Amino acid sequence: MLDCQAEELLPEEKEKLAHPAVGGLILFTRNFYDKAQLAALVKDIRASAKQPIAIAVDHEGGRVQRFREGFTAIPAMGDILKNTSDNASSEAYAKACGIALAYELKALDIDFSFAPVLDINGPSQVIGDRAFAEHADDVIRLASCLIDGLSTVNMPAIGKHFPGHGSVVPDSHIALPVDERSFDEIVATDMVVFKQLIAQSKLHGVMPAHVIYSEVCSQPAGFSSHWLQHVLRKSLGFTGAVFSDDLSMHGASVAGGYVERAQAALDAGCDMVLACNNVEGAESIIDGLERRVFHAHPEDVKKGERVLSLLSSTRSSDGELAGLKSTYNNAVTLINKLRKD
Repeated sequence: MLDCQAEELLPEEKEKLAHPAVGGLILFTRNFYDKAQLAALVKDIRASAKQPIAIAVDHEGGRVQRFREGFTAIPAMGDILKNTSDNASSEAYAKACGIALAYELKALDIDFSFAPVLDINGPSQVIGDRAFAEHADDVIRLASCLIDGLSTVNMPAIGKHFPGHGSVVPDSHIALPVDERSFDEIVATDMVVFKQLIAQSKLHGVMPAHVIYSEVCSQPAGFSSHWLQHVLRKSLGFTGAVFSDDLSMHGASVAGGYVERAQAALDAGCDMVLACNNVEGAESIIDGLERRVFHAHPEDVKKGERVLSLLSSTRSSDGELAGLKSTYNNAVTLINKLRKD
């Protein structure tokens, strides 16, 4: 999954999108001017790819909402409990957020947001109010409601950052966090969120953390077959798609150069790797994976099928969105009321 540099595709970006190693594109604020421009960009991305392609964005709400003008201001997930007085109202607020963000993205033919954040709000510098709450029970309850909102609009839920990023202080964008807790403590405090939501069949995708859990494995979770294949797939029974976090982050540097990072993530159990904000790095990954793509190992074929099934099962028509207009309007009204209150 690549990114693009501006509000329109460059000729070389169109060429890269047509490469068989490319199966997705993630959008950023730099790609947005207004809704008409964004709709045209998405249409051009799909036409250039010449194959099914996942178009995604980080649109969590709060400080991580890439599109602002003309979009509902989704609150930081950590504000939901602050702005409500009881479980019923917080759950309705969370569901409304899911409906609004999904409806507005789907209306522009964007497949999904990398959301919800399933980390707890602990000492982490980068998570903070991106998380729903400090305790797993509240995170599970509110995340489940937000996912119900996404599902109302037929948008998949991509939970991050497995098995939990909220309990380590460093930011994996600029450092390599090391979590020294025992496996049992990680499970009880953080991973229980993923465990419960997977058991409830709520998650379509998962993004692992660029964090080393040193008492469990020497590699960050996103490069660890123990975490992705033994714990996530076998122990928790997860069958959906696994997306690496951005391979340009400092937390990924432990795996080597860009090609080595991509190969390591795929070998560990990721189905799709993200390469953002570094054009040369992304191009080297495309070149480095070319032989692997054309060889079409059965396990790599399954990786592609998992991502494609996520798209084919959640594509919405204009008619379906039109039928949800009243539901969407009610969600936006509730969000605006609670934000003002």
